[in-house]
Formats: sequence, structure tokens, C-alpha cells
Amino acid sequence: MPTLTNKIALVTGASRGIGASIAEHLAAAGATVAITYNSSTEQAEAIVKKINNAGGKAKAFQSDAGDPAANTELIQRIVDEFGGLDILVNNAGVYATGMLVGTELDILTRNYEVNVRGVYETTKAAIPQLNEGGRIINIGSVSGLKGSPGASAYGASKAAVASLTQAWAKEVGERGITVNTIHPGSVDTEMNPASGPYADMQRASNIFGRFGRPEEIASVVTFIAGPGSSFITGANIPVDGGYTA
Repeated sequence: MPTLTNKIALVTGASRGIGASIAEHLAAAGATVAITYNSSTEQAEAIVKKINNAGGKAKAFQSDAGDPAANTELIQRIVDEFGGLDILVNNAGVYATGMLVGTELDILTRNYEVNVRGVYETTKAAIPQLNEGGRIINIGSVSGLKGSPGASAYGASKAAVASLTQAWAKEVGERGITVNTIHPGSVDTEMNPASGPYADMQRASNIFGRFGRPEEIASVVTFIAGPGSSFITGANIPVDGGYTA
């Protein structure tokens, strides 16, 4: 039997890339999956169709991760639609970058609004609705564990998520809920393609000399979402080909 049968999962920002792969893997493991998107309606519906055609269950919901009211409303919509919530994957994020000198302050603000406040508000709304033994899984970045030039604002937002993870794990542990963050390294996505201008530098920065694949992140998330991870919480887990080793 699939490990996530009868579980309800929400994956934010899942119309493409890592989020889409996570949604597919969770559905393949038996979960009913709600995915969110901001503006990519066609991409989101394509992922839902792919999951449903493969025998899974999925539905897309439009929601702006940078809007606090929308994040709170989203959780209620999911609970009303599916009757509960077991797994929250905070994947929605932005990748606003630039060197400290010469960039505008709105880069810091945008990273904070989505990558920190969006995660904070969604999780705050989700915790009262999560079933006992639920899972909160944040998608961070190795930039939050090891700073890199040009990504200080982005990295700071992901470092904040790493800190929130450890605090929240202590707050909800008595209900058997785990809180963990997966920190991907360079993964070949639209946001950070393996053909990008800094791709060779990124490949050279890890042990395997290549970009990761979205499914390599999704498989770890699926394990953390399942029963075999029940004694893992408050962890910041790099999946980065050894970049942070």
C-alpha cells in the first residue's frame, strides 16, 4: 500500500519545477494533493491533469504567497474542499538576487514577503487544522546555509526559514507534528536552469559536478512526509550534491 494513502497534502507554488515534482511524488505515494499557483494557470492545470491521469488525485488553487490574507484563506479552502490537512509543503518562493551595492531595497522586501512572511502566515493558519502526526515541510535553499555573492537577500530569507523550522518543531511536537526544511542545492528548473550564465560555476561547486533534478528533491520530501520519518523534526536537511559538505 502507498505510504500516504488517505492523507491530504498541500504543496504551494507547485505549477512547475520542484513544486510540481513534489506534488507528483506525493500523489504517487497515495496522497490527495492540492497545489497552488499565482499566475501560471495552464501549467498548474497541466500538473493536475498529469496526476489525475496517472490515477492520483489533485486540484489546483490560485493563491498569491505574498498576500497574508490569501494564505490564511487558502488553508480554509483546502480544509473545506478535502475535509482536513495532513501535510503542508511550503514551496512557493521567489528568487530575487543582486549584489548588495547597486541593488534596490525592494529585493530584500520581495524575498521577505514571499519566502518568509508567506511561509509564516500559511503555517500559522495550517497548524490548527493539521491532523495529529501531521507534517510541515519547508523548501529552503543552500543559500540559507552557506552565503553566496549576489544572493544575500535571498539567502537571508531562507536562513530565516531554517530558524523558524527549529522553533516551530518545538511548538507542535506534542501533537506528533514534525517540522523540517529541505535545502536544495542547484537544481535544473526554470528559475535556475542548467544552461544559465552561472551554471558552470554551480556545477563546479558540488561533489558530483552537476545540477540536481527536481525529482531528487521530491523523493526526499516524500520520505519526510511519510511514516518512516516520525522521529525527524527540527532538521535542516541539505540535498545539494555535497555543496555544504
